[in-house]
Amino acid sequence: MKKKRVIVIVGPTASGKTALSIELARRYNTAIISADSRQCYKELNIGVAKPPAEALQSIQHYFISSHSVHDEVNAEVFEQYALNAAKEIFDWNDTAIMVGGTGMYIKAFCEGLDEIPSVDTAIRNEIIESYKQNGITWLRDEIKKKDPVFWQQAEQQNPRRLMRALEVIHSTGRSIVHFRTSQKKERSFRIIKLGIFLPRQQLHYNIDNRVNKMIADGLVDEVRSLSPYKNLNALQTVGYREVFGYIDNKLSLDEAVLQIKHNTKQYAKRQLTWFKKDASIHWLNM
Repeated sequence: MKKKRVIVIVGPTASGKTALSIELARRYNTAIISADSRQCYKELNIGVAKPPAEALQSIQHYFISSHSVHDEVNAEVFEQYALNAAKEIFDWNDTAIMVGGTGMYIKAFCEGLDEIPSVDTAIRNEIIESYKQNGITWLRDEIKKKDPVFWQQAEQQNPRRLMRALEVIHSTGRSIVHFRTSQKKERSFRIIKLGIFLPRQQLHYNIDNRVNKMIADGLVDEVRSLSPYKNLNALQTVGYREVFGYIDNKLSLDEAVLQIKHNTKQYAKRQLTWFKKDASIHWLNM
C-alpha cells in the first residue's frame, strides 16, 4: 500500500485550494475527498463555497453534500468516512486528492484521533439547550471559567468544539486537553501535504470578492430558507450567523456583509496558525 498516496491540499479559506485540487485530480484522473466541515451539508451551498457544478459533475467528490444539517458530523465521523473513501479510490487509482481547511479533520485523517471518554448524554443535552438559549457569549464564558487551558488554544468561533470541551470537563472533571496524547497512528499509504500561502493583502482581497459574490448569488435567500434550522450546530457558522442577524433585524445588510468579511479573515488567520505548526506541510507561494 505504500505505493498508494493521498495528496492533501491545505491552507486558509479563499486561497485557491479548490482550484488546485481540481487541477491535480484531472492530472491524475482521480477523485477528491473534501476536508471541509461545512461543505458536507447538502442544505448549505452558496455560503460554504462548494466547488463549481462542472467540477462536481466531471470529478468524483467525497464529503460534498454527503450529510444533512440534522446529522452529527465531527472529526471522528470524518476520519472513518475519509479512510473508507480513500480505500475506494485506491481500488482503481494509486493517488487520491484531499482538500480542505478544517485542521482537525485533516489531523484526524493523517494521524488519527485521541480516544476521549464517552460523556453523559444528559450533560450534553443540557449544554446544547443552554447554548441555544444563551448563545455563544455564554458558551465562551463557561469555557473560560471551566477550562482555561483549552480556551487558550480553542477555535473560539466554533460552538461545536466549545460545547465538546465543556461536556468533557463536566463529565470527567478533566480538560479535553488532558486526553490529547499526540500518539500518531500509522497509515498504510503515503501522505503528501501541500499548503497554499498567499500574501495577506491578496488573501483579504480574495475574501472580500468571495463574500460580495455570495451576496450577489443569493446568500440572503439561501439563509432565509434555512431559518427553521437556525439553532442547529451546522448553522452556527460564518456567513450564515451574520445573515440571520440581518434577517432578525439586528443588523443592516451592509453591517452583516462587513461582519462576514471580518469574521472570515479572522477564521483564515486561525487556519494559518493551525497549519503553520505542521512541519510536514510543503508550502507553495502562489
